[in-house]
Amino acid sequence: MAEVSPRRLVRVVYLVLGIFFLGLGIVGVVLPLIPTTFPIILAGFFFARSSERFDRWIVNHRLFGPLISDWRAGRGFSVRTKALAITAIALTFTVSIVWVIEHAAIRIGLVLLAVAISTYILWLPTKQVEDV
Repeated sequence: MAEVSPRRLVRVVYLVLGIFFLGLGIVGVVLPLIPTTFPIILAGFFFARSSERFDRWIVNHRLFGPLISDWRAGRGFSVRTKALAITAIALTFTVSIVWVIEHAAIRIGLVLLAVAISTYILWLPTKQVEDV
């Protein structure tokens, strides 16, 4: 765990950001086109720096805890998690590019952003499946 910031204002800002990203991640659990993994990791990052209580809660959470623990230990993401993330990116960006955005330059920018994010996800370590 990272050290909690000694400055009260910084802790409050980190806590608000942690709650925001946690909320975004929870929405992603319910709505399949919204990503879950990275908002939860960001929530864990901000909770580790704002509140030992919130950090302990997210690390011990049955759904989010393993994700945070694996990330902090450098084990990366499972192939399934990577595939889900890239699929969600492809679907959401495609919907935006094809049906929502009309300006060509913004469409090109979104394509480049989707490729960059997908490349980053593929570049991250892949968690090895433990033998059972």
